[in-house]
Amino acid sequence: MVNSIFEPDVQEVIKEARSGKTKQVTVDGDVVEIPTPFPSPQDWRDQLIYMIMIDRFNNPDAEPAHLPFDSRFGGFQGGKIKGITAKLGYLESLGVTSVWITPPLQNTQFSDGTYHGYGIQNFLTVDPRYGIEQELQELIDEAHARGMYVILDVVINHAGDVFEYVEHGAMAPFRNVPYDIRWRKGDGNPKDSWRVAPDDLRDDPDLTPRAACFPDELCDNRFFRRHGSNLSGVVGDFFSLKELKTDFSEVTAERGFFHPVRDIMIKAYQFAIAKFDFDGFRIDTLKHVERPFARIFCNAIREFALSIGKRNLFIYGEVADNDEKIAEYTGRFASDPDLLTGADAALDFPVFHLLPGVLKGFSAPSQLANLYEDRKEMHRGQRDSGRVLMSTHGEASRFFVTFLDNHDQNQRFRFSDPSDPNRFDAQVSMGVGCLFALQGVPVIYYGTEQGLHGAGNSDQDVREALWGKPNAFDTNNPFYRAIQEITAVYASQPALRYGRQFFRAISGNGTEFGISTTAPGIVAFSRILNDMEVVVVANTLIDRSFSGFVIVDFALNPPGTSLHLLYGNQEANATLPGSVTENPQGSVVVHRLRGGTTNGPVRALPFTLKPVEIQIIGKKGS
Repeated sequence: MVNSIFEPDVQEVIKEARSGKTKQVTVDGDVVEIPTPFPSPQDWRDQLIYMIMIDRFNNPDAEPAHLPFDSRFGGFQGGKIKGITAKLGYLESLGVTSVWITPPLQNTQFSDGTYHGYGIQNFLTVDPRYGIEQELQELIDEAHARGMYVILDVVINHAGDVFEYVEHGAMAPFRNVPYDIRWRKGDGNPKDSWRVAPDDLRDDPDLTPRAACFPDELCDNRFFRRHGSNLSGVVGDFFSLKELKTDFSEVTAERGFFHPVRDIMIKAYQFAIAKFDFDGFRIDTLKHVERPFARIFCNAIREFALSIGKRNLFIYGEVADNDEKIAEYTGRFASDPDLLTGADAALDFPVFHLLPGVLKGFSAPSQLANLYEDRKEMHRGQRDSGRVLMSTHGEASRFFVTFLDNHDQNQRFRFSDPSDPNRFDAQVSMGVGCLFALQGVPVIYYGTEQGLHGAGNSDQDVREALWGKPNAFDTNNPFYRAIQEITAVYASQPALRYGRQFFRAISGNGTEFGISTTAPGIVAFSRILNDMEVVVVANTLIDRSFSGFVIVDFALNPPGTSLHLLYGNQEANATLPGSVTENPQGSVVVHRLRGGTTNGPVRALPFTLKPVEIQIIGKKGS
């Protein structure tokens, strides 16, 4: 593998991607022919994403390096790229359609702590601890042959621990003035004469193994901030991961005004698409990158994908903040003179910060309804002020990537009480059911389908080595089977993927209606698409049943309409929903979410829920 983005063979790979070919892939003994580049999904709302940490998912040849599999550990466990390929059939059966993998690119080889993949040293090749390039290509090819897609976790904010701070080492206290540094050799030791990166590291006799960072164009002191560690601000390293200078630009006689770091990152990741045929990008720590850098990077990647025939490559960013901050990076503002559009969507952290608490009874369902209403009002306000927020795909929140937990948290969504380990298990199916039914593109975090329940005060507590679990990939596991049922409903009901979303008022007595304001309470909402309505009701109480009524669309549900139970996590003992009833004007009081009341008429669906029961209700075959 070359280490310059301007090498002829890198350019040849990019050129070759535009030629369009086919290849044959063997899947479960059958030969499947696929086009390359592989076409994008028509609509990413059809996708169910499964997030995998490469080092923590599967190794078919060896057990985890550290046991037990779910104990806290900060080094390489030994998961391999080929371990993911070996389980694509398992994921396909679960209902997964897209696989999001943590960065497979080469991290600093002297460090055991970058098992997560976010400390990249070489942006142009695969980390040998995960496997070889051919194995990454085989993973993507087999996924495509199965009709699945692969999303690359992209790092543009920082590189790995490629230099040390003089008199401080890997980390230094943050300061506004750049530090003196010494670039590291391949064994991790700093070289005193490398206070400034050598002009051509490839010719240095000390490069065994490779040193500093690559591509070669990135080895420049000016391209790194060198301010030390700062986790609370926009500027600064993440511990020992060295932050790139994403606000750096210069003027040259040859090129005029340009941004070298941005241009290097664009070319490196265009190369990744061209060589391996990735279908989407998740951009790590996007909010720590200056907005102009992010917008131009996203546009350049999107345009390159279009140029090779991938018409809908999906880009979503990690902006762990509120909707106002997310809005700076997704879509575009009409007042921007260049009319560039940023990321297509973002990880939906505002929903994540609230939804698990609502489902576990710590917060009222009305808070979730208010979050979505606040989002609509924010978008309306931006439109009225000339700052129109758009996703490249339409209404941004419909394409936000939603989740219940991930690799950066300290605990998984499932809680296992040591005194009664399975007491709260129904919360998982209730949570996944709500997640899939709400607006957005849902993500399952690896191991959820096998009941993993890591918890503690470190992200290492939720990064279990899944394959070390006894019977780790059991397709008869109750969690696996429940998620499999939910994904089937998601795939069969277009309203759950594309429909408008309405939080619904409920009533315990049939006359007084309102969105549940108690914690724990009843989550109730509808998704409506044309003449189809799917109703979701979930009881977050762990010790009490609830019987009552939920308002449904008046025009779509005449009195006597029968709706069916499409999914229930207690289906064997469920009370089926009744027929739609009509309450005439003046017979009810309906409390609006933001204040005020109406008095009907309404049409409502009778329902009964046991503790921690979810019902997804609609018309079969719709």
